Amino acid sequence: MEQNDFLESVEKYFGSSKLKPEQYSSLGLAYIGDGVYDLIIRTIVIDLGNGKVKNFHRLTSSVVKAESQAKLVKEILELLTEEELVVYRHGRNAKSATSAKNASIIDYRLATGFEALLGYLYLKHQMDRSLFLVKYGLEKTGQLPTRL
Repeated sequence: MEQNDFLESVEKYFGSSKLKPEQYSSLGLAYIGDGVYDLIIRTIVIDLGNGKVKNFHRLTSSVVKAESQAKLVKEILELLTEEELVVYRHGRNAKSATSAKNASIIDYRLATGFEALLGYLYLKHQMDRSLFLVKYGLEKTGQLPTRL
């Protein structure tokens, strides 16, 4: 059975973007990267087995919050290519009109850089790289969900 990239399927049905990943703003990349990261974590959590939705949400929220992402990104920085570091730094340094309700500005900015990186990799069809970095970071920080 042929396995298509999710983004390729979206492009097949809805058309491809007129922009290259390098042309999106850092905050635009972070916007899509937030969704990508949330879906990765939700997939990990739901694969733990049946349970109450509130438990799924509690576990997911604890991993996707800015503070947790900041810890994760600190662990993966040494693994990033020069190109990935540039994307991460642009996202980290982007001036957002909003900030996280329950996070320090430093954690929020680190998380925004991480999300920009995930968005960039997603739009470049490099989900294997994203998943490798996320898994490495979750394992190094002890945040990989293993039970509900």
